Amino acid sequence: MTSRATRVLVLNSGSSSLKYQLLDMRDNARLAAGLVERIGEETSRLVHTPRPEGGDADGGDADGSGKRERTGPITDHTEALEAVSAELARDGLGLDSPELAAIGHRVVHGGLKFTAPTVVDDAVLAEIERLVPVAPLHNPANLTGIRTAQRLRPDLPQVAVFDTAFHTTMPEHAARYAIDVATADAHRIRRYGFHGTSHAYVSRKTAELLGREPADVNVIVLHLGNGASASAVAGGRCVDTSMGLTPLEGLVMGTRSGDIDPAVTFHLKRVAGMSVDEIDELLNKKSGLVGLCGDNDMREIRRRVDAGDERARLAFDIYVHRLKKYIGAYTAVLGRVDAVVFTAGVGENAAPVREAAVAGLETLGLAVDAGLNAVRSDKPRIISPRDARVAVAVVPTDEELEIAQQTFALVDEGRTVIA
Repeated sequence: MTSRATRVLVLNSGSSSLKYQLLDMRDNARLAAGLVERIGEETSRLVHTPRPEGGDADGGDADGSGKRERTGPITDHTEALEAVSAELARDGLGLDSPELAAIGHRVVHGGLKFTAPTVVDDAVLAEIERLVPVAPLHNPANLTGIRTAQRLRPDLPQVAVFDTAFHTTMPEHAARYAIDVATADAHRIRRYGFHGTSHAYVSRKTAELLGREPADVNVIVLHLGNGASASAVAGGRCVDTSMGLTPLEGLVMGTRSGDIDPAVTFHLKRVAGMSVDEIDELLNKKSGLVGLCGDNDMREIRRRVDAGDERARLAFDIYVHRLKKYIGAYTAVLGRVDAVVFTAGVGENAAPVREAAVAGLETLGLAVDAGLNAVRSDKPRIISPRDARVAVAVVPTDEELEIAQQTFALVDEGRTVIA
């Protein structure tokens, strides 16, 4: 690559959506970002936000934010990426730019084969496709995004960055389910974990916040968004995580149940007459917070709790109870904990969740300072008292930056780029 090729386009392809960010790896600057949604519908929508320092003079909203929006039919991902390229070109950032070094793709499931970012070739595509049965909602869309980008820029390295990769360091005693080994191996049944790019980024940033090397720090990371997961990270390596074969296991989430007695599924089949697909939809889309109280927005749930809504209170208490269990369990797994860190939408913004999650865990060295916890900021920060034995922190995640850094480090002659 030339010395000018320092930009990475990050793509996150869903079944009917395409999220993107363009970053310059010289200084990790975010040059543009956007979303195409409802791909394949008449009401497709593209929202594009150019770099803060400006774009074309006639673009942008009347409020001066620079955000541009277009609506109308976008038939497929190829047309979506072409539309994205056109918006980028308006800002002088088109996909044909010689400054574009690579395209990094979020791929949800990499199984055990992919433990690091990987340049895509036919064999890689075939393996991602082979994993579709264990990630039927995600890997097909990820493949579509990769193939679309390959068609538009066949000369450019396409790099897959896997959600599961960070968790492949789990020891077998943490990754294995206690079922028949032959059956498990035949059908690739084990705990893979997800949100790996977030857990990798946040655990490393937490070590930086503490002024220590990642290899010297043990961290419990709580990624709390609509999807939620916890991880135990010892010296920069994941040793346990809450999500399993699929993202359904673990914490209470926005619409997912998290941990549940597997016999519940048999009961629903035998007693309620529900089909496998109906049970799948129940546990993944109609459970969690939305199943408990009808809302999966923590802001609205807290508003209802403050107004005395008992159903919202119970949902909140169940959510927090599960968090406490994982904090306690991962404290036991790690033996020594240097920090418990909250990240993602709920983790970064819901002070009541952070306070409740560590309340009563003083014997584990955990506490929050009410004043520090109440501060809203987009910066990494410690919210525990100065003399606390274990730091409690809030570290905003940046999965796109993590994907861009891993992508650029791989294609730029192996040079490591760390924020």
